[in-house]
Amino acid sequence: MMWSPEKPSSRRPRWRSGLLAFAASVVLLAVAGLGGTATAAAPDFNQSVTQLNATQAKISFTPTTPAVYVDVHYLVNSANQQNVRMTNSSGTWVQTVSSLTTGSALEYWFTYEKSGPQYDSPHYTYTQGGGTTPSVAAPTFAPPGGTYSSTQSVTLSDSTAGSSIRYTVDGSTPTASSTLYTGPISVSSTRTVNAIALKSGSTNSTVASASYTIGTAPAACPSQSDTPNLGPNVHVFDPSMSSATIQSQLDADFNAQKDTQTAQFSERRVAQLFKPGTYNVEDNVGFYTSVAGLGQNPDDVTINGHVTVDAFNASDAGNATQNFWRSAENMAVNATGGDRWAVAQAAPFRRMDIRGDLQLYPASFGFASGGYIADTKVSGQTASISQQQWYTRDSSLASWAGGVWNMVFSGTSGAPATTFPNPPETTLATTPVSRDVPYLYIDNTGKYRVFEPSLRTNASGPSWANGSTPGTSAPMSQFYVVKAGDTASTINSALASGCNLFFTPGVYHLNQTLNVTKANTVILGIGYPTLVPDNGVNAVQVADVDGVRLKGLLFDAGTTNSAALLTVGESGSSASHAANPTTIQDVFFRIGGENAGKATASLIVNSNDAIIDHIWAWRADHGNAGSVGWTTNTADNGVIVNGNNVEATGLFVEHYQKYEVTWNGQNGKTIFFQNEMPYDVPNQASWMSPAGVNGYAAYKVGANVTSHEAWGLGSYNFFNVNPAVNAYHAFEVPNAASVKFHSLLTVSLNYQGTITHVINDTGAVTPTGTTPSNVVSYP
Repeated sequence: MMWSPEKPSSRRPRWRSGLLAFAASVVLLAVAGLGGTATAAAPDFNQSVTQLNATQAKISFTPTTPAVYVDVHYLVNSANQQNVRMTNSSGTWVQTVSSLTTGSALEYWFTYEKSGPQYDSPHYTYTQGGGTTPSVAAPTFAPPGGTYSSTQSVTLSDSTAGSSIRYTVDGSTPTASSTLYTGPISVSSTRTVNAIALKSGSTNSTVASASYTIGTAPAACPSQSDTPNLGPNVHVFDPSMSSATIQSQLDADFNAQKDTQTAQFSERRVAQLFKPGTYNVEDNVGFYTSVAGLGQNPDDVTINGHVTVDAFNASDAGNATQNFWRSAENMAVNATGGDRWAVAQAAPFRRMDIRGDLQLYPASFGFASGGYIADTKVSGQTASISQQQWYTRDSSLASWAGGVWNMVFSGTSGAPATTFPNPPETTLATTPVSRDVPYLYIDNTGKYRVFEPSLRTNASGPSWANGSTPGTSAPMSQFYVVKAGDTASTINSALASGCNLFFTPGVYHLNQTLNVTKANTVILGIGYPTLVPDNGVNAVQVADVDGVRLKGLLFDAGTTNSAALLTVGESGSSASHAANPTTIQDVFFRIGGENAGKATASLIVNSNDAIIDHIWAWRADHGNAGSVGWTTNTADNGVIVNGNNVEATGLFVEHYQKYEVTWNGQNGKTIFFQNEMPYDVPNQASWMSPAGVNGYAAYKVGANVTSHEAWGLGSYNFFNVNPAVNAYHAFEVPNAASVKFHSLLTVSLNYQGTITHVINDTGAVTPTGTTPSNVVSYP
């Protein structure tokens, strides 16, 4: 069957069979925030369990200041989780647990409200006839980690009475035998301080870390090669090579990474780089493949042929909704009959000059679920046809055709006018703040360099439309090239010595957090380099400094829960970075799919003025056997924004188990949001928000936020494990004059469950027939 632009297709969900039934483990959010759920920075309550008789015990919770509500979550002998609103008895909240026997093990924790924010406590244990094992709070640092011009006197403190602190300054994990903290630590050179708190009879605290960069001038990177060996997974093509030789390598890469059934969760990674010149080749792009030109501008590399993504495999049955993790960048393409880029999430199309038509749908006209274009020119028609949602930024199109649910444009000449919801198109004349990605190129002497485009305000059109992209260039001698065999230790050493990072294609296991402390650090990846945190560490921590650029990375959660995969800025960051913000671009997060990954949150942004430009945070709804399920690949939150003046352009967040996006900072902006709620909710009782309504909103703006604006947002549900599940609303926002939403919709995919309202109490329940429920503006 063929779909026209006027007849939208229904979406085939990406779910696979084998999701596990609900059992009892919930991973709790471990970052502070307003309106979302968080772990308090320090205990502000007392809790205990008292045995009442042989079969009953009473859980008590006393907050230091009054709480609006307290929920207790508990399991008896690791089974049958219960979630109960506690009873307030003169300021102490209580709940009696019955049917216990001597030796019954009770695991319990709390969710409580304090002056607006909601918090989750640590987990505690109690044995009937035994007792509880409280946890010690994590130490705190004053001043916080960051860059300082002189030696700092660092004070450690802990809120648990009677605790002691042990610390290290060499990057190692502190233990009970590490140096005992007795007074301020003098930090005279760049280093990371790690600390834990201990108390007899209590569980040790989690490890807390703070990284300090000391000196008026940043450390200088030891000189690296300007013509580096990029390793066996990077194929560099030269126009002097024969077309047959190049085509043979392109075909070999594609055949190895083509099949959706076998390659989607493989560990093969590859980049195909074309030196300036003209090539007569056909490049079919498979999983985990980056294709890029090595010119300073797109027209320095010309492909007479095609750079193609389609529904390649018979098993795809014409369905392109799993065409993830591939990219094209910085080339001109002369494509007879048009170029086809039929993708879903995490497949950016940047800095491309398409001389002809661009087709964003599969040749079969089947399902497609992308996508993202930026800094691109298309001389012919760009047709989305069966694409359900798409975002185009700072580009130039001759014309646009089609659209199913949500087509969004900013700073794009040739874009259609706003006609949402019929057709479903939303257009902003300019992009408020943007900056194109850093990229690798070769200069006229044959040396590799990285170009760093300048910040743009109220941008329209490609950055290279009137000549070379404005910006600066850095030699590869300032980049440490990360390749197979590099460890977290070697990478951290490179960062500490002042180097930028260039990640080559590969999978990198991290047994310690990568600490980015230097302003203007560039971390650039090609070929989907994948960072896997082991043993529950957080993968990357960026200090609250100017101008850090992260581009082209895939974070894949490890099997031991991480509190967060990527954190930008320390909690409470307050510095302004308006002139030189941190940018997070083409950075993707995966929880499960290949392995049974676990992470409480994927991305936390504490710094002000940051730009989130095209991310996909995905709790997997399908994958390898044993890698997905409600209690298997657990993840509370996709994105948490605590900084002010943060902007998101192209925000894709799917399937998290609590609020998928929580925005606590003031004056935030989002242009385009695409979401699917978790497929695998086992029952309504297990998916209730702290406000007591069904489900968690996909996008929640904190109750204390007074200024926020968003355009072009869609949230879909497909509760295939239990179609009786309902979400009360997809968007939850405070009612404030400067909190404004434009072009919102919800869809029930194949009518598996419902969403009652679109935003707050506004918008109709999702209808049958995979038909949107639309709200043009709110309020």
